[in-house]
Amino acid sequence: MKLSIFGATGFIGKNFCKQFPEHIQIPREIKSPKSKNILYFISTAHNYNIYSDLTLDVETNIHLLCEILKNCKQKGLIFNYISTMHVYGIQKKLPINENSICYPEGMYPITKKCAEDILITFCKNFNVKYRILRLCNVLGFDSNFSPKKNAITWMINQLKKGQDIDLFYGGNFFREVMHVKDVCNAIQLICKKGNTNEIYNVGSGEALTLKALMEYSKKILNSKSKINIKHKLSKSSETLEKSFWLNTSKLNSLGFKKQFTLQSTIEEITKNYSSEL
Repeated sequence: MKLSIFGATGFIGKNFCKQFPEHIQIPREIKSPKSKNILYFISTAHNYNIYSDLTLDVETNIHLLCEILKNCKQKGLIFNYISTMHVYGIQKKLPINENSICYPEGMYPITKKCAEDILITFCKNFNVKYRILRLCNVLGFDSNFSPKKNAITWMINQLKKGQDIDLFYGGNFFREVMHVKDVCNAIQLICKKGNTNEIYNVGSGEALTLKALMEYSKKILNSKSKINIKHKLSKSSETLEKSFWLNTSKLNSLGFKKQFTLQSTIEEITKNYSSEL
């Protein structure tokens, strides 16, 4: 299996290509696959673009996808699309399974869900197969992480530096996290063994409140930082107060087992931080 990888320069795409260099990286200017198996990472990464560029999420997550789909009508093609758990929105029942009705809020998850629906419709019309992978919060060192992008990794590294952090809504909502290397292994496994025309949740199947996660990180890192409890956001943000916890039984049925514990994840994503400053 050779995957044509679109979006190989982003955080997860770059890590995937490093772990699995046998696949084909498609340059940004090219819009056609070079194999019959596609892995599509191209995406915006947070819900704040609405304040600076109202059309960016639409152009990146929808329009660009459609431009590439124009060249994906070959018989036997499989399109593996990387999505996000944020398409689920508010859910009353946790953990969330793949059949749950989605209620996305914010430009990022709305356009990601729209992209999923466009892909499914395209595949039905042109007899192309697909898989949709909805990822949990992915942790791993990223030189571009910030309070907006890869925010949990950013907060953990603030604790490593001894900097105080703020937890909005008391941090009393669930987050599910997994090391980027485990996420990449799960993606590779689904692309090799997963059923086509299906959706897969990618996560650890375990969840902690954000407050518990930060307190545990502080303990592991022996940090002197202060965790400040806030109850109101200064402006709208990406569903920070909503809980996400994925049912990963479909992924596990393929034989997936994660390699990183929460402790080893925290230690690994912070070990090289000082050298990158």
